[in-house]
Amino acid sequence: MSSDGTSHSRGPVSGLSRPTVSRLPGYLRALAALARAGTVRVSSTDLARHTGVSPAVLRRDLSSLGQLGRRGVGYPVATLQQAISRALGLVEDQPVILVGAGHLGSALAGYTGFGERGMRLCAVLDADPRLVGQRRGSVVVRPLEELEGSVAESEARLAIMAVPAGVAQTVADRLVAAGIRGLLNFAPVDLVVPPGVTVRAVDLSTELQILAFHQAELRQ
Repeated sequence: MSSDGTSHSRGPVSGLSRPTVSRLPGYLRALAALARAGTVRVSSTDLARHTGVSPAVLRRDLSSLGQLGRRGVGYPVATLQQAISRALGLVEDQPVILVGAGHLGSALAGYTGFGERGMRLCAVLDADPRLVGQRRGSVVVRPLEELEGSVAESEARLAIMAVPAGVAQTVADRLVAAGIRGLLNFAPVDLVVPPGVTVRAVDLSTELQILAFHQAELRQ
């Protein structure tokens, strides 16, 4: 499973390390909050404090995006937002498909942060005919039979899967065959995908188990 960068000016910045890429969304989230508060410039120390990383790590991450700030002056918040968005491939409005309109899918569809991250939820699909026609966020649920058509119509390359584990692989296969190249999977199952397709797994039970482990360590 892998993802490829495209050109420096129009798409994701190539050559970034995985740890750097994993930290960039946190920087972008902190910058959005600073922008809403009216902050025009931010120092590496202040931005590091907002994101929980060391100033040295933050400066190293940002230096990989180009010359964005000056010593003693800090970083222009708007410029930094644009640079990170470009590095993550979020400069253009990216359509996203959501499969699964149950409780979890409904919560995801109602998430207001898609627009702030350069993404747009363009279709919600579900196999349950009772949910078809209902509204999830700003989108009306479509039948799962329209999956391929929805991907083609929207030209989406990203999809979120909030489906039962038993059907996750089948849904993933259909999404990939339709042209999806990035999957955010909430089903507790390891997906098998071809080269060129990236999967990010979000297993809530596993995360809770890890939290429980750390709490147990603290009590010892």
